[in-house]
Amino acid sequence: MNSLRTYAEWKHCIVELCQIQLTQAFVAERLEELRDEDNEKTRKFVSKWGDKHRKQVITWFERAQTELADASHVSH
Repeated sequence: MNSLRTYAEWKHCIVELCQIQLTQAFVAERLEELRDEDNEKTRKFVSKWGDKHRKQVITWFERAQTELADASHVSH
């Protein structure tokens, strides 16, 4: 159903192909939307990609959030 199988593939798609920066604000916003099963964007996402993939994408956004938090601690 989808071709993104790993975190690295997903991150490459977001950052390189879509040219979207994974900022703390963007990641937090997407996590909030994806965790809300009543959100219209989430319902469309699940309709197209399935709930299993939604859960996987949440895991990848959580990993990105952790990486961003770790990077901000290193830079201070």
